[in-house]
Amino acid sequence: MIERNPGIRLDLGWVNRSRVNDQAVKKRVEDILTSYSVQEENKLDWMVRGIRVIDLTTLAGDDCPSNVYRLCSKAAYPLSENLSKTLDIPVGSLKTGAVCVYPSRVADAFKTLNNMGFDINVASVATCFPSGQSSLEIRLEEIKFAVKSGAKEIDIVINRELAIGGRWEELFNELVEMRKACGEAHMKSILAVGELSTLTNVYKASLIAMMAGSDFIKTSTGKETVNATLYNGLVMCRAIRAYNFKTGYKVGFKPAGGIRTSNDVLQWMTLMKEELGDDYLTPHLFRIGASALLNDLERNLSNRITGGYCLSEEMPMA
Repeated sequence: MIERNPGIRLDLGWVNRSRVNDQAVKKRVEDILTSYSVQEENKLDWMVRGIRVIDLTTLAGDDCPSNVYRLCSKAAYPLSENLSKTLDIPVGSLKTGAVCVYPSRVADAFKTLNNMGFDINVASVATCFPSGQSSLEIRLEEIKFAVKSGAKEIDIVINRELAIGGRWEELFNELVEMRKACGEAHMKSILAVGELSTLTNVYKASLIAMMAGSDFIKTSTGKETVNATLYNGLVMCRAIRAYNFKTGYKVGFKPAGGIRTSNDVLQWMTLMKEELGDDYLTPHLFRIGASALLNDLERNLSNRITGGYCLSEEMPMA
């Protein structure tokens, strides 16, 4: 069992002296993409492992109980029965890492998964996702509402104004209050990297989020112009590694936004393995926020097994 990150006292000295070499980041990512790849005979296994780390997500304006029911069904049975049998995966043994919904839909997801008898966590975005533009009091109340409704994981958004302005102590204090509001639910802090201007800000915001007790740090809401990129991901992984070296605590990582294909998943998993090790290929420390990704993984798994892509109507309903 991985010990939960309790957070540490704010270390502004560490934050303020941190700098990121953009060219070194670019070179390292290019090196990973060209020098490290999943061998062809292992790709099937890696794609199945990729399913296990998906936070299967719906964050649409027309979400309703029926949408959530279908989402939970797909999380519990991510592959068709025929494909599961062909892959020698007992039906019901493969599931996604979590389902992620708005706070108002948490109760629907929690009830559905309970009735199905599946131990799949319900994650909820909160704190006025995606902008975070509301008072701290309202953002904290939204966290508490989601937890009371059954959420075991809370994806909060940081106050980007504070991060861009270098007001790190204020940001730290807000996140500490959010962590308290989460209680036993794990807190995944969304940095919205596309709005932080520089990779150095991404690194500093990662440190602040972990110091405040985040269980995961997450790249994006999926609503920004720039979402998860391997460059931002590498910087966040390096911050996770530095935090672990200094404190002994392992913090999880979640890229989200624009991850749609099997090749995307393999690239992110390769980054995790090379930068953080095999522990970061498991749902305890690695998640991918996605909605359409699962369909692409199933189609590619089908192609590798049968030589043909399955039709949309042959896949579990999204």
